[in-house]
Amino acid sequence: MSKRLLFGCLGLWILTSGFSEHKFYVAIFQVDHNAPKKRMEITARVFADDLNSALDKKYKTRHYLASDQETEADVADLKKYFTAHLRLTISRQPKALQFKSKDLDGNVVVCYFAIPDVPKATPLEVENTVFTELFEDQQNMMHFHYNGTKQTLLLTAENTKGMLK
Repeated sequence: MSKRLLFGCLGLWILTSGFSEHKFYVAIFQVDHNAPKKRMEITARVFADDLNSALDKKYKTRHYLASDQETEADVADLKKYFTAHLRLTISRQPKALQFKSKDLDGNVVVCYFAIPDVPKATPLEVENTVFTELFEDQQNMMHFHYNGTKQTLLLTAENTKGMLK
């Protein structure tokens, strides 16, 4: 019985020490085609500390999104960052993101964007480099719901582009 306890404790120690030394870098994006309103609706869920770090690095100033020290300049940089790092091409036409709003869900910043005048959402190309300049193991999970189908792309620093037909 003491061997089981020893191996159990050893296993628990290995698992917990491994998780405390390595952070999981992931952002989740939901892209929906709202056919009646003829627009794409994009929701981005990113960790606040990762977002602030990316903005700090890109704009060479300290950012305080999702804190009581947040400024309008922080939000302006957030808009610029996503415009530069999340690009959609729909029906072979590059489309500009329009920032709508943001919320805080725990330590996750939830950003809402839209792309107007999208009567048809195919083909759909995406390039997502959010946080890839910051973390080499960044993963951007993109869930798409359009034309009655659901698809998912996993984009990384090595593979930042995807296409849906």
